[in-house]
Amino acid sequence: MANWIIAKINYFTTMSLPKITAKAALKLKPRKKKRQNTGLAPGSLVFTGQKKMEEVQVSLIEYSTQGEVREQKAKGKIPPSSEEAVVRWYDVRGLHDVALIEELGNKFNVHPLALEDILDTHQRPKFEDYENGLFLILQALSYNEAEQRVMTEQVAIFFGEGFVLSFQENDTNLFLGVQERIQSGRAKIRKRKADYLAYALADNIVDHYYLLLDRMDFVLDDLEEEILSKANRDSKGKIHNLRLQIITLRKTVAPLRDAIGQFSRSDSHLLLEGTDVFIRDLHDHTIQVMENIDTVREMMNGLYDLYLSEISFKMNSIMQVLTIISTIFIPLTFLAGIYGMNFKHMPELNWQYGYYYLWGLMLIISGGLIYYFRQRNWL
Repeated sequence: MANWIIAKINYFTTMSLPKITAKAALKLKPRKKKRQNTGLAPGSLVFTGQKKMEEVQVSLIEYSTQGEVREQKAKGKIPPSSEEAVVRWYDVRGLHDVALIEELGNKFNVHPLALEDILDTHQRPKFEDYENGLFLILQALSYNEAEQRVMTEQVAIFFGEGFVLSFQENDTNLFLGVQERIQSGRAKIRKRKADYLAYALADNIVDHYYLLLDRMDFVLDDLEEEILSKANRDSKGKIHNLRLQIITLRKTVAPLRDAIGQFSRSDSHLLLEGTDVFIRDLHDHTIQVMENIDTVREMMNGLYDLYLSEISFKMNSIMQVLTIISTIFIPLTFLAGIYGMNFKHMPELNWQYGYYYLWGLMLIISGGLIYYFRQRNWL
């Protein structure tokens, strides 16, 4: 008998649990980042990311203060450069070709630790001051409308005397604005050296943060209107998703603020006079972005409080209606209970119009209660 009862309890318990599909289980399972370079010697070149392009694309832009701009593109190889150019900018898209990255690093004497960080796509934003070059890692951010998720892409910048190397994971043209400024020849970028170009690339990445924050503001406004009109479980899920995206923003911008701060305080000979002012301005931008993220986070917390308030208000309204209905029917049930008893001798049972009297009394009680509730603004 005891075994039968236990079996029944297990059956009903199992039936009451929500069914979790394999797809949902994968979403609940935390993602772990694989680190293929674990245990290797420092400076070992191992690509730790995902292959996002069939073939690595290398773009070379050369320019000087007086000469024309030359642009070359190649797949799977390094375009040759001219000796007349004052600044050479190699823009590499795709990081899975380790041999090509190593060849480019050897060409410009890039430190092995910098090459290792370039190939490790799970690096946090950082700044390193090497003897023959300055190295900066950033995260490019964009908002995926379909998935409603903040997308990140690692961008690495290494520059030295007369050259700038930029590395990104896919073929998205993150530096289109900088390329147009170089081609126009009217901007300051053609009048300065490699240090200013490196600053312009980093500034271009940070400028896109403002666009992302503007998009987040629109998402917050739409979510606020949705909560005020019809707060439901979907609203709660959207708030939770928004909270995760803000965490991603903070994890990206907070270390970048420190990295740009180190960049602005660097006394390297590669930073020429006049560029430090622009780098300090870039540092101010990262601080401002961080403050805007904190503001968005506070607004998101306010949305969660608003959601709880709306849910509580709806619940109170429902309970109010149910309580009023119950209050009206309590005296009616009392009367029906009295005259529904099975006693033989009840005076009112012999009245000719007793049934109609009872209905009239019930209607008077119901109307009186409704009038009383309206007078007290309960309805």
